[in-house]
Amino acid sequence: MAIKAQRGTKDIFADEALTWQKIIETAGELFRCANYSRIITPVFEATELFARGVGGSTDIVNKEMYTFSVGGEDKTSITLRPENTAGIVRAYIEHNISRQSPPQKFWYFGPMFRYERPQAGRQRQFNQIGAELFGVKEASADAEVISLAADFLKKLGLKDLEVEINSLGCKDCREAYRSSIKEAVKANLDELCDDCKMRYEKNPLRMLDCKNEGCQKFFDTPAIQEVIKADYICDECTSHFEDLKKYLNELEVKYSVNKLLVRGLDYYNRSVFEIKSNDLGSQNAVCGGGRYDGLVEMLDGPPTPAVGWAMGVERLYSLIDKAEPQKLDYFIVSDNAAEALKLAQKLRDRGYCADFDMQSRKWGKQLDKASKVAKYAVILGEDELKDLPEGVLTVKNLTTGEQKKEEIL
Repeated sequence: MAIKAQRGTKDIFADEALTWQKIIETAGELFRCANYSRIITPVFEATELFARGVGGSTDIVNKEMYTFSVGGEDKTSITLRPENTAGIVRAYIEHNISRQSPPQKFWYFGPMFRYERPQAGRQRQFNQIGAELFGVKEASADAEVISLAADFLKKLGLKDLEVEINSLGCKDCREAYRSSIKEAVKANLDELCDDCKMRYEKNPLRMLDCKNEGCQKFFDTPAIQEVIKADYICDECTSHFEDLKKYLNELEVKYSVNKLLVRGLDYYNRSVFEIKSNDLGSQNAVCGGGRYDGLVEMLDGPPTPAVGWAMGVERLYSLIDKAEPQKLDYFIVSDNAAEALKLAQKLRDRGYCADFDMQSRKWGKQLDKASKVAKYAVILGEDELKDLPEGVLTVKNLTTGEQKKEEIL
């Protein structure tokens, strides 16, 4: 039996790859204009980085990481990256980027790895595009990254989008919120799923993000909703959130406040946000992010405010118009493969897209292939070879059928 790609992975061929390239190129141009530089980090890191950075109470660390040991007697535990923020923070610390004048802005594209049930738009090896901004505590940074994400999606042609925002508060006011959630849930803890029972002890806010139907119904009851929607955010965090809303209003970014929005990673504080598409069904988030002011210090770096987001490329691909393959400028029709190859190379050297028939098949088959892949056919017979030194070629317009001699070299 032939070996097949592993479950949760896929091969990407020509037509699909064109659309992927469109996504990457659109992101690159957008980020360049906003003064973000690209960062490329390794696809595997020390397991400790994700255990400390992403959080021990998350499903990612507990259930989904690809972790293995390497080395001889002194075995090292390494993990294929399940997300990229922790790795970028590690690079930020290791290379002393904090010594540079803020803000430091980065963007990335690359594969991530999580062991979970494959479904539409979600694979075990998946790709993300993301942005990270370091060194600015003011809400202007939050507003910029949210606006940048919305602009990116608009440039890809997405329209039916919803931006949701929330504030989780700082460490102090977040602790009061956690305690209130625990107290409200305590009497009914046995009714919740096993994951929520674990989250109750480690990170109660994560219960609000549970996808279990029974848990969702419980947290939707009026008594629990009253606790969830109560205001536990301190004055400073409230001011920051109000500033964010003011900036978004000035940027004409339409948004709504969702008090249930907590995001799935432990490092978030203050602003969190998601951008959703109504074309994706129940799992409709196409972009997610927020502020993570404590993560750099948590990973032994200097105190550094930071904010960022990530988007799954597979989900983007399912939503946008597919790129059309562009035709070659010339396809060389000849029964002399050596001369056709030389001519193709000359045309390429001059900036044209050109190809030829390596098998020197019958001219009819070559012309049929040319009509499918190129705008023009270059006829290279014995007579044309005589004119080749002067750069005069017989060119056939494959749209109109017109054929004439042209000097294109």
